[in-house]
Amino acid sequence: MKFPELLIAATQRAEIPLRFEPSAEEAMAAAVTDLLRVWIAAHDPAAPVDDFENGRKALVQQLLEEVDGTREVPE
Repeated sequence: MKFPELLIAATQRAEIPLRFEPSAEEAMAAAVTDLLRVWIAAHDPAAPVDDFENGRKALVQQLLEEVDGTREVPE
């Protein structure tokens, strides 16, 4: 499953009045996704200098792809 789908499903299960507004889940998911994208990108090392930073850069890339919905979330 992709992250945006997980987020929308979680919103639909919640007891939030937004559920009754058309496209509310998608709007809320977009705002949360944007926040997560900025937060994850802030941890991206600009110029990795060792294996640890190279691994971190790879993880940041994977997480960004999951948040954007271009990669499946691991089960």
